[in-house]
Amino acid sequence: MSDPDQSTGPDAETLSVYDRKAAEYRDLTARSKIDPDLARFLKTLSAGSDVLDLGCGPGAAAAHMAAAGHRVTATDAAPEMVKLAGAHPGVTARLATFDDIDEVAAYDAIWANFSLLHAPRAEMPRHLAALRRALRPGGLFHIGMKTGHGEARDALGRRYTYYTEDELSGLLRAAGFTPTASRRGKDTGLDGTVAPWVTIAAHG
Repeated sequence: MSDPDQSTGPDAETLSVYDRKAAEYRDLTARSKIDPDLARFLKTLSAGSDVLDLGCGPGAAAAHMAAAGHRVTATDAAPEMVKLAGAHPGVTARLATFDDIDEVAAYDAIWANFSLLHAPRAEMPRHLAALRRALRPGGLFHIGMKTGHGEARDALGRRYTYYTEDELSGLLRAAGFTPTASRRGKDTGLDGTVAPWVTIAAHG
């Protein structure tokens, strides 16, 4: 896969797809059972934790977190996704890009589930460093990414950056995280394509 373009920061075409398909994505995630990673994430959290759901989409995971009694801040760069996420009881949703995460030691846990895969490769170290600063010492971090090499756009026009598990683990360590567990699989995405992925749990 080759670099689809040389742009940096939020990708207008990617955000446009998510705004147009927000309801469809909501219905897709609403049909899904709580995944093992989220179940483990919730089981690990202390009662009443402050949690950031980065790139929350329609807010399905954020809703589970809030229902479990946690204080949830859900961010997304697509306005329609923020509207859907904010409709869940107990979820505070706000419009924000990855660059807008500038808090220091504000969260007990951060859930970055298949969101940072839309960031340009050159910006990933900076984003991970910012998330590490936003996490309290010893806090829990979850990241999910599609695996592979290079950068490309999918059939819907969304920009993706792909990593191997070893590459992603190395980036996490460089940012100050300690990976503790990983899980691999394949799923059908919003574009109808089956893609491999990896999730990694880490501590700050």
